[in-house]
Amino acid sequence: MKRRTLKQLRSKLESLNHHNVYVVLLDPAVAKLRKVRAENPNRGPKNPCVYVGMTGLTPEERFANHKAGVKAGVKDALFVKLYGIGLLPELYAHLNPMPFEAAAQMERDLADDLRRAGYTVTGGH
Repeated sequence: MKRRTLKQLRSKLESLNHHNVYVVLLDPAVAKLRKVRAENPNRGPKNPCVYVGMTGLTPEERFANHKAGVKAGVKDALFVKLYGIGLLPELYAHLNPMPFEAAAQMERDLADDLRRAGYTVTGGH
């Protein structure tokens, strides 16, 4: 295989795997909201409140956008703008990067796993 062709294939594969899931630590005050309590009936009061999301950016870039209000009109994303404290890479870094479809599924799975572990979770759709 010609070197140029190999470079093109590698570049195409790398561009497919540029989506990330991420988890944001939220202020505990978010657990007082009726909508959040309803979505997390088995929440553990000692476990943190988190937001689970997916992005084509790096988690750090997306978190900065959240705090700046970029795409904050999305219902759950507003929680990050108002209550976001910081990223929790220990909960997601080992999963990234991945293709879009995998990231969309992983966002839901990660949110479900964290809920089962007693976290209060928003996002993860």
